[in-house]
Amino acid sequence: MENEIPRLSRLTSILLIFQSKTTITVEEISNTFEISTRTVYRDIKTLEEAGIPIIKEEGKGYSLIEGFNLPPVMFTTDEANTLNMIEKIIQTNTDSSLIENYQSIVTK
Repeated sequence: MENEIPRLSRLTSILLIFQSKTTITVEEISNTFEISTRTVYRDIKTLEEAGIPIIKEEGKGYSLIEGFNLPPVMFTTDEANTLNMIEKIIQTNTDSSLIENYQSIVTK
């Protein structure tokens, strides 16, 4: 997709949506980011693996456990741009341990 945003940015944006809405559907996330529903499910799983307490409400959608809020992460513009550049470089690398280590760093 031509306008696709980097995964780290998308995951952060999805988390912000979860924090600002009580419930959101997979379809809403899919439409917002112009990604497949399968990608949305993978993104939700990634957030859960990072310790974000996401719950599924049958017939309604997904939400955060009530009362959960992440403290804000304060990156400078240069730091955020560096993380985005590193992600692009890592995506071109075939060393799976490098990719896993990067994902672990971002999760922390």
